[in-house]
Amino acid sequence: MKKIRVILIDDERSARAEVRLALLPHSDFEIIAEASNADEAQEQIKTLQPDLLFLDIQMPEKSGFDLLESLNRVPLVIFTTAFDQYAVQAFEINALDYLTKPVREERFVKALERIRDRIRTDAMVHQMTTAESTRLTTDQQLFVKDGVHYYFIRVGDISLIESLENYSRIYFNSKKTYQKRSLNQWEELLDVTLFFRISRTHIVNRSYIKDVHRLPKGKLQLELTTGQRLDVSSRQSVKFKKINSL
Repeated sequence: MKKIRVILIDDERSARAEVRLALLPHSDFEIIAEASNADEAQEQIKTLQPDLLFLDIQMPEKSGFDLLESLNRVPLVIFTTAFDQYAVQAFEINALDYLTKPVREERFVKALERIRDRIRTDAMVHQMTTAESTRLTTDQQLFVKDGVHYYFIRVGDISLIESLENYSRIYFNSKKTYQKRSLNQWEELLDVTLFFRISRTHIVNRSYIKDVHRLPKGKLQLELTTGQRLDVSSRQSVKFKKINSL
């Protein structure tokens, strides 16, 4: 197995040194960079495309949550925090793991094993081998911070994206949340073989289409597995018919 490439992100140098020392016996993990704040980390992640972040939640100016929200592609994350309430919060948003400071060796080893298990899965292998693609694959994840709620969202679990001017509403796993990203920005990120923009206001995950209904004047209406019915614009109806040989 290829080495698991790691970036350490913590405003405290001693905390980064603690994780670096703890990783020494684990030769399958390779630290490729360190960052002391969210802005520095954002550039490193964009350039180096790591597999894993050890990420402090509470940092000056921008938190670890703020950093994740700024990323188009979110690597695997182990949160590190000195505050229990942040640990609980991280656990509630399905972080792969979290460690409270000071880090106990037993917990650290267990966290690494969870990373190894995740990396071994077919989905994660697929994500790692396509990391340099300009578009998101179904197994990659996004991080969304919506008020006091935080979500890691697998791209393939998004059924519908709805435009709300400069914001968008994301439907996934019987839930919905909001993000400050326009539909045009989503179009640049998403895999065009899976997601289809049906109108000025909606992008649909084609795997969630249950049925296609014909409307007057050649327009279409899509019925999703979620029960939603959405009209396709005239222009996009023509394109949808051509793509799907209707």
